Amino acid sequence: MPRYLVRASYSIQGVADLMKNPEDRASAVRPVIEGMGGRLESFDFVLGEDDVVFIAEFPDNVSAAAFSMAASATGAISSFKTSALLSAEEAMEAMKRAGRAGYRPPG
Repeated sequence: MPRYLVRASYSIQGVADLMKNPEDRASAVRPVIEGMGGRLESFDFVLGEDDVVFIAEFPDNVSAAAFSMAASATGAISSFKTSALLSAEEAMEAMKRAGRAGYRPPG
């Protein structure tokens, strides 16, 4: 199943709500991801540009996009970035295909 790296930042209101009522957000997102046929692999709060980073499996890009839209539409998140992850094997296959692609730069 395809894996995705998700980086999110809470809105000012989202942070205020968590300060008022601290909760384990992994427990909140896990059933939503599972309901879309996916699996939450890891979930961490981070210091820096993002507030949360997690890795999840989704059956396809549409499911990953649907989760992103559902989470973003709440207003509790100010930034939500999803990146598809490739295994080492997939990356090597991409390298091989790129080598055979025949692309040439302009000029």
